[in-house]
Amino acid sequence: MKRIFGILVFLVLLSTGLIAQDSLSVRTDSAKRSKLKTPPKDGFSARKDIDSNVMVPYPDVRDEDVFYSKRIWREIDLRDTMNSVLGAEGAKLIDVLLEAIGNEELTAYSSKDTTAGKLLDDNDSFKIALTAQQALQNARGMVEGEADSLTGQIAAPKLGRLRSEEFLKYRIKEDWILDTKRSIFEPRIVGIAPMKMVEGNWQPVFWIYYDEARQLLSAKRLMNPFNDASTLTFDDFFVRRLFYSYIVKESNPSNKNIGEMLGITDPKDPRKLYESERIKKSVADFEQSLWEY
Repeated sequence: MKRIFGILVFLVLLSTGLIAQDSLSVRTDSAKRSKLKTPPKDGFSARKDIDSNVMVPYPDVRDEDVFYSKRIWREIDLRDTMNSVLGAEGAKLIDVLLEAIGNEELTAYSSKDTTAGKLLDDNDSFKIALTAQQALQNARGMVEGEADSLTGQIAAPKLGRLRSEEFLKYRIKEDWILDTKRSIFEPRIVGIAPMKMVEGNWQPVFWIYYDEARQLLSAKRLMNPFNDASTLTFDDFFVRRLFYSYIVKESNPSNKNIGEMLGITDPKDPRKLYESERIKKSVADFEQSLWEY
């Protein structure tokens, strides 16, 4: 009887050990699988998203409170070190704009008068809205379709490949306003246009109304070469005036840019830069003249 009882106890212990071993192997296998599915954190602080995508609205300005206003056009050259962040790999402004236009989250406006064919570099009123297809066509161009090897028929033209490196300049249209209610003289960006070389001249591809784009740009992180933990957005870059630019035009009765006003045809003529700095100084001098000490 004792032998039988001992054999039963041995069998129970043996089965318990086998079950425990099986459950341990199952837990080990699941741990291995979960470890393989979860990649390690790349760095001590690998921040990829911004802390908040809430856009900070501009203060309201009433028309009757605007005592002085001056419209100015600037160009931002991405070949300048301060502006190169707009063309950083993985965070290019042109990619952000075209993606939003393609998803119909943003409206692009023509830089040309389709009736007269005249270039409207300032395009004050954003009169001609482009479809997403038209805007992408302006930016990427069209390529001819290939001929079918069997039928010989040529396929319809299609969009070309986006060459982000072609967009090395952006044109900004802004208003400098004196708000007497808040006693502030400040700039407000009205529109922004990506530019590329067309027939030897830099021309805007389309215009974007900046107020419409602010919500989108405030949700896109800007690559900061000086601080990887930075949470700056594209909207911060423009609103905080972190860019370097030069003036190409100010509002004038003849509606001419600096080159036309001076009768200059050479785009590298230094007199254009001198005139740009003169206009900058005139704006700064006006601001200084507003206050008494």
